[in-house]
Amino acid sequence: MDANIAPVAPSTIGEIKPKMHFKGKVVKIALGGALVDIGLDTPGMIHISQLQKDPVKRVEEVIQEGQEVDVWVRRVAPKKGRVELTMIEPLGLEWNEIKQDLVLSGTVTRLEKFGAFVDIGAERPGLVHISEMTHDYVRTPGEVVKEGDKVEVKVLDVNKQKKQIKLSMKALMDKPEEVIKAVLNKPEKKETREKEKEREAEAAPEEKEAPIPTAMEMALREAMDRKGVSHVGDLTGRKKRKPRADHELEGIYSRTLKNRTK
Repeated sequence: MDANIAPVAPSTIGEIKPKMHFKGKVVKIALGGALVDIGLDTPGMIHISQLQKDPVKRVEEVIQEGQEVDVWVRRVAPKKGRVELTMIEPLGLEWNEIKQDLVLSGTVTRLEKFGAFVDIGAERPGLVHISEMTHDYVRTPGEVVKEGDKVEVKVLDVNKQKKQIKLSMKALMDKPEEVIKAVLNKPEKKETREKEKEREAEAAPEEKEAPIPTAMEMALREAMDRKGVSHVGDLTGRKKRKPRADHELEGIYSRTLKNRTK
């Protein structure tokens, strides 16, 4: 459905805007055109040149009284109570509406070695040169788009006299170096960094600090070093006692030997 079609019949001429689409009824045919009722107090006028794109000699060749027709608003003069209509569907974009830096949606209609033509709703399609398709090197336009693809484009330049429109796809894309810069400059999340620190702390082995020796322990250690001993008992002249279990084992072994010699 046409985006500009009126959902209901207009109540006043002040509601009428150019390019609006209406369903109307032919109420009268004249030599130079016809009158069409679109729901206003006075009917709109269609000039014979606006009945179709091809030349028309007689109005009756195209329309008849009582016929329902699709019409679009060409011009509106509220003060005069006058509405000019056309049966030729208007362009989505007129030349005076196409401006530099305008962003549009279009459809790829044709591919050439040097680029792709895109229909943006104007009288003629615009050209996306192969160098304006992407930031990467492109050998042929077919590597990026194909006929029928819907694309977003930006108007680079408009030449109304030559009826040329230069478009760009890559102008709407981030440059590779900008993407890399954005990633490198992305701030690190505080929560993530804190969790990493916690994991590092858990994984690291605990290092126990050696106890600081007392003055008495230091003096004892120096005395042992001078005497060349490794045990305190050697330093004091006391014999190192054998554990009780060792005494018991030796007693059992001695008694066993005595019994064997008897």
